[in-house]
Amino acid sequence: MTRPAIPAERYAERLARVQALLPGHDASAMLVGVGPDLLWLTGYNAQPLERLTMLVLPADGRPTLVVPRLEVAAAEAAAGVTPANLDLLSWDETDDPFELVADRLGASKSRPEIQLGALGGTWGRLGGLLVSDRLWATFLLRLQAAVPDAAFGVASAALAALRAVKDAEEIALLRLAAQAADRAVSAIASGRLVGRSEADIAAEVRQRLVDEGHELAVFGIVAAGPNSASPHHEPSDRVVAAGQPLLFDIGGMLGGYSSDITRTVWVAGDEGSGPPDEYARLYEAVRRAQSEATAAARAGVACEAVDEVARRVIGDAGFGPQFIHRTGHGIGLEVHEEPYLVAGNEAALAIGNCFSVEPGVYIDGRYGARIEDIVVCTSDGPEPLNQVPRELLVVRG
Repeated sequence: MTRPAIPAERYAERLARVQALLPGHDASAMLVGVGPDLLWLTGYNAQPLERLTMLVLPADGRPTLVVPRLEVAAAEAAAGVTPANLDLLSWDETDDPFELVADRLGASKSRPEIQLGALGGTWGRLGGLLVSDRLWATFLLRLQAAVPDAAFGVASAALAALRAVKDAEEIALLRLAAQAADRAVSAIASGRLVGRSEADIAAEVRQRLVDEGHELAVFGIVAAGPNSASPHHEPSDRVVAAGQPLLFDIGGMLGGYSSDITRTVWVAGDEGSGPPDEYARLYEAVRRAQSEATAAARAGVACEAVDEVARRVIGDAGFGPQFIHRTGHGIGLEVHEEPYLVAGNEAALAIGNCFSVEPGVYIDGRYGARIEDIVVCTSDGPEPLNQVPRELLVVRG
């Protein structure tokens, strides 16, 4: 299947939308370093180097992408880096790229008569600068020295809500990633498990994700027996035995977009050792919570309300204290991004939001269970992208 591509015009639209928001955030410009924000705005998946790469996006005027000269070819290959969208400014090894950024802001040290005030100055009426949330500290400190009179804020104040609403191509890529992850986890769960270590199975998980079309396998949690009670367990040398649960939480990047699925199976072995009643009851509480929370995840519903649905079901079943994390997180260019389905988040879900729904119950030292799907909020209601059965699968292993 041909993967959908995000056209150059879409990146132009994104740049313009962000520019239009900056005055409302009392900002003259946004400075975007390497990472998912830059990828979303330009299509450029730049390397995280000690050499500065930075998009200078003014509230009024043409954007400029500042890149090391040796990275020009890579930048020009990006879908959104076109003469119609922005200027490309390269710098040599002996140049000061921070001075180039300041110059583009009209605040160069070589032009001291032009200064940015903390919230006002001769360059426009505003003097705030929004910078990438994950910009390296060494870069931020150099920027602050280059533009000493500016007030700095985080770019997510303007970007997070925009990135949280996915367009048709983004949803299509998330769907392809979810389908590939479905195939990977189904193949692993139906294969040989007993006698293998968690680490060995995790290596197979990563290979299957790549074989199914992922460019990168980002994580492969494989947690057997009591390790299934640790939500972010790191696969170990523990050997899978019959008569215990086995939790898989796997994901990676396909077409630049993330997959993330969790399923928990019961490994019966040759003896056919099924789950005890307590575990069956625990798992059923998680399954119902995941189902009801997914059904509640509709446009206009507060994120915290979806979390409350899952928490109520699990609490009514007597496992409330063992549900120790939020119900879900947004997903896209990052595995974890807005919106977050958690108590205290009053923001309403919107059409185009994509997020996980993943309640879990964890009893320390014994066992746990989690079920996770990626869900899209559509005009017709929630649409799970993952289709692997959610009922407790008892496998021979």
